[in-house]
Amino acid sequence: MGGDNETVSTDFILLGLWPEFTHLIILICLILLVYFIAVMGNAVLILLIWLDSRLHAPMYFLLSQLSLIDLALISTSVPKMVTNFFSGKRNISQFGCGVQIFFSLTLGIAECLLLTLMSYDRYTAICNPLRYSVIMSHTICKHMVIWSWAGGAVTSLVHTAYAMHFPTCRPRKIPHFLCEVMALLKLTCEDISAYVKSVVVSSFLVVLIPLSLILASYTLIFLAVLRMNSSEGKSKALATCSSHLCVVSLYFGPAILVYMRPGSSKTPKLNQSLFMFNAILTPMLNPLIYSLRNKDVIAAVKGIIISRCPLQKTKCHLGHYT
Repeated sequence: MGGDNETVSTDFILLGLWPEFTHLIILICLILLVYFIAVMGNAVLILLIWLDSRLHAPMYFLLSQLSLIDLALISTSVPKMVTNFFSGKRNISQFGCGVQIFFSLTLGIAECLLLTLMSYDRYTAICNPLRYSVIMSHTICKHMVIWSWAGGAVTSLVHTAYAMHFPTCRPRKIPHFLCEVMALLKLTCEDISAYVKSVVVSSFLVVLIPLSLILASYTLIFLAVLRMNSSEGKSKALATCSSHLCVVSLYFGPAILVYMRPGSSKTPKLNQSLFMFNAILTPMLNPLIYSLRNKDVIAAVKGIIISRCPLQKTKCHLGHYT
């Protein structure tokens, strides 16, 4: 491609999502549909939590931050990938590549930390309900969110700056649909074994420690649920945790496979599939999981719909009660 030849000395070339796929236009259109659903789902959930006073609780405040992260995460990769496909240009500048790495890592780590804090919120609500309002005050929740974003940004800045400083001596073609640290490092001719080990160590710290804390929280939650006498209390407690457990599984499963598999099994195709699941499909699924499995969110949706029907308010109320 002419554009590629002109920029090969300074720009990277993103080879895209499975370039050998026969019906790539269909795949891109499906990804656009997923992107639209993800943007709408997360934006609506954020607005619901902001507008409905019944959702002004710590759990939903943290959920709104999760939706914000998902909204930003899917927007770091899909618009660029779709633009490259339809324009026929696959290049991305070195600065743009660094920015994409920084934001994707920041958002991924922030989501990891936030999911851990959300499990602590559920643990406090079920195992220590009398002190819940004190422990999970609005100020503490804001501090939790700030630390999640700050932890992601600082860790990401270190990895991005270090990965981008390596000189590139191979063809600057990245077999991926986005700039990613490990794919970028394969283009350098320097000995990066020490840095790769540091990436693996930080992956263990960022992924396994939060996952261990989440599992510990839910172990204590399930033990507390087993001690409950009321079957209604048990079902309500488990219902509030099921959505979060689904989201945790969707996030940590691919993350572990991406960063903690042996080097010999890290094929570009499998990595792309796992990244697509984590960075594209999960942001779409998260708001659906929380919306469809949460009575408070469904009630908030009905309330907003009824309040926006001034000309047919009586009819809306009748339909609501029937």
